[in-house]
Amino acid sequence: MDIFIYSLVMELNEIGERQIVQYCFSSDNTSCPKETRSTVVYVILYVFFISVVMLTVFGNLMVIISISHFKQLHTPTNLLLLSLAVADFLIGLFVMPFVMVRYIETCWYFGRTFCIIFYSVLCILTVVSLSNVVFISIDRYFAVCHPLRYSSKITVSIVCISIIFSWSFSIFYVAIVFGMNFKRSENLNTCLGDCLFEMSVPWVIIDMLISFILPCSVMIVLYIKIFIVAKRHAQVISSVTGQHYCRDGSNSKISKRSERKAAKTLGIIMGVYLLCWIPYYLFSLVVGNINFSSSSIVMNSLFFLVNFNSALNPILYAFFYPWFQQSAKEILTFRICDPATTLITLFPGNH
Repeated sequence: MDIFIYSLVMELNEIGERQIVQYCFSSDNTSCPKETRSTVVYVILYVFFISVVMLTVFGNLMVIISISHFKQLHTPTNLLLLSLAVADFLIGLFVMPFVMVRYIETCWYFGRTFCIIFYSVLCILTVVSLSNVVFISIDRYFAVCHPLRYSSKITVSIVCISIIFSWSFSIFYVAIVFGMNFKRSENLNTCLGDCLFEMSVPWVIIDMLISFILPCSVMIVLYIKIFIVAKRHAQVISSVTGQHYCRDGSNSKISKRSERKAAKTLGIIMGVYLLCWIPYYLFSLVVGNINFSSSSIVMNSLFFLVNFNSALNPILYAFFYPWFQQSAKEILTFRICDPATTLITLFPGNH
């Protein structure tokens, strides 16, 4: 009798578990299981992700409109910012919404073909965004460390060539990566409702070198040189002005404040960049491959963190500029509808 009761209880438990389990496509027995969450958790996650998507889209759109509309902003530096904003805008518009749905629902509802298209577009835009960040650091290096040669070395034509190279290289590189790893991903045993792309260990290392270590190394070296030169300039200015105007040490305080500001700005730029990318690549190395599965919460979280860098880029590279506040006022008040506003002065002198 006890054995019968025990068997009945176990059978009821199994029936209950089967009823609790949900699938991405309930009408198909090959469907992937779907993780269930409470309504409150769903609402919180959607509000958070939608806020990030809107920040990415509208933040970068403001940069695009500002630089495109106002002729005073048509400079080599701002063209690089424009290219970066376009890439980040497209990430927010065409990539983040699908990442959001896949992360929250733990299912891919858009089919295998669109899965490949999604990963291709995502990788291309990510590489473009990274390469533009590197070009911006090169531009800032010449502006600070070689100001007399800046206008001859960094011209509009050279910047345009750099932007074309950035987008062309990204498309070419992603085509090679997908071509070399496509069959590997096709042979994976996946259930319906999963979007999977896997890279072998050698390609993980190659991708890390090209997409992370190389650009990160260039940025670190250049920004260290920028900081050293900026500090040296601040000390020279402090000593010169101190001899003629200040004997009470107040100018020394200004110099130190400038040095701290420069260090803080460079620290924020590099810190955010590394914070968004290091966890993703470290996890990839530990796992031994790059396996983007709809059910992999850890990988999806780290990958969204990488995309979150696109939301922060306009803040780091545009919102700090004085002209952005003025151009934002012109855009939000719809004054840019007047063609004459293209010639207005957003800041005194050159920036």
